[in-house]
Amino acid sequence: MIYEPRHLPPLPRSLFLRRLALHGGAATGIVLASLAIGMAGYAAWEHLSPLDAFLNAAMILSGMGPLHAPQSSAGKLFAGIYALYSGFVVLITAGIIGAPVVHRMMHKFHWQEDMDDDGRANG
Repeated sequence: MIYEPRHLPPLPRSLFLRRLALHGGAATGIVLASLAIGMAGYAAWEHLSPLDAFLNAAMILSGMGPLHAPQSSAGKLFAGIYALYSGFVVLITAGIIGAPVVHRMMHKFHWQEDMDDDGRANG
């Protein structure tokens, strides 16, 4: 299990910040890999320069839309699939970054200091 179970106290702040940094790193890796996929696709099917491919991929990945309208059928198909994929990347990265924060809030809300070892409340 990645997160501490309910019967254990919440992580100390330093370990929580480390967990948050690890999740942020994972989300950054997903975004960079997705950007590389977009750049490769635009370079291959639309024959854009690396800088133009980066700009188009970054604009779609950020939800702003493409700057270069695809000219070929393969480029149009790639751009459509990449746009749909980019929407999922935004949702996934938001979940990855938000999960530790939501877990910590829920854990602090539900955690009781006076629990037995088996998870039952004393008293």
